[in-house]
Parts: sequence; C-alpha cells; structure tokens
Amino acid sequence: MGNSKEKVVMSWSGGKDSALALNKILQNDEYEVVSLLTTVSEGYERISHHGVRRELLEQQAQAIGIPLHEIELPHLNCTNEIYESIMRKAMLGYIEQEVNKVVFGDIFLEDLREYREKKLAIVGMKAIFPLWMRDTVELVNEFISVGFKGTICCITKKSLGKEFCGREINEEFLKDLPDSVDPCGENGEFHSFVYDGPIFHNPVKIKTGETILRDVRYFTDLLPANSVTKGDNYEQT
Repeated sequence: MGNSKEKVVMSWSGGKDSALALNKILQNDEYEVVSLLTTVSEGYERISHHGVRRELLEQQAQAIGIPLHEIELPHLNCTNEIYESIMRKAMLGYIEQEVNKVVFGDIFLEDLREYREKKLAIVGMKAIFPLWMRDTVELVNEFISVGFKGTICCITKKSLGKEFCGREINEEFLKDLPDSVDPCGENGEFHSFVYDGPIFHNPVKIKTGETILRDVRYFTDLLPANSVTKGDNYEQT
C-alpha cells in the first residue's frame, strides 16, 4: 500500500499536556499511537510525581482506547542511573516492535527536551513534541474549548496555596492563578488528571478525596466515583 502509519509511543502522565499532545498526534494521519507509557511508584500504586491512583490511570487508558504500558519505579532510592536503566530497557523493547519515536507533551523547557533527545538518541530513537513553543495561555484555553475536563491533583507549595488542589481546570481556575504561575504549570507548579475530552470514548468518573501535604507538594486524592476507599499509600517517588 505504501501509506502505513509510523508507530509511536506516547509518554503519558495522565495530565493536561499529555492529553493535548495525544490529541494532536491522533489528528495526524502519519502516526499510529501503539501505547501510553507511564511510570508508577512501585508499592504505592500511583503515577510518579502526580500521585494519581493506578486504578484511575488504567480506567483512563481504557476510556481512551489505547494500550497502557506501566513501568514500575522503586519508591526508595530511585537514582537517575536506575531510572535511565529502566527506561532504556523499555525503549529497546519498543525498537524490537519497530517503534522508533516517542511523543512528549513538553512545551518550553529546553533542558528537558535536550535530555530526552539525548537519551533517546543513544538507543536510536527520536522524540516528537507536538506542543513545542506554543503559547501556554492559548494551550490551556484550547484544552477547555475543545472539551477536555481535568482536575488539579498536585501542586507545589511554593507556587500555589492548598486551595488550588482538587479544582477543575476552567476559566475561573485560570482567573485565580497568580501571574507568577504558568497557565499550563509547565514549571512544575501544578499537575492534573484528565477524565474527559475529545480523545475519550467515555468519561472517567471520579470524586475528590482528602488533600495532604507531602514534603513540598500538596496532593488531592482522586478516587473512582463509586469508591469507598479512604486516602492511603500517599508516598511518592
């Protein structure tokens, strides 16, 4: 046929920027997304850094309809060397499946992009950045306007107050953000969990649990809507 799509893997956090980047890639006829790749904290069953329960991550992938590839990271003493070794093994596995490119939702962090490209190049892979250098005000407004829905699951204490955790990403949220905070949280000010939008076949039904402080970050425990579980196991990598 001569028109087969190029296979790519999506680096997936479950948050807003990942969702926007995936939406862009799915609209591009050149690519086929073979999996969503997410790191989770071993033993704590939560998305690394974001703190979202593994159960919700799996429901999210099912609702999107793309296979989920979960990589467990040790929750204690996960050095950069250990992390890179684990990720290298995963990338070599993709190469065996003729997947040579990884999609990222990064927007403007030059050092992070350089790091990703350098590490992928070692194993002969390349990176795709669908959102690169897009205006973050425009991006977050696009997120809302196309019908994505997301909840803030984690914030950095020095950037925002606890009251921002657990809020929905909407016009009111953006209006309340201090000028010092990037509208997409690109500097790590906040993280989110996306539960509905144009890439979903059906919404992931969630409810918000307790908000707790761990080190320098607040986490709001997001739960399946029908869950009776109380917040626990909230340590992070």
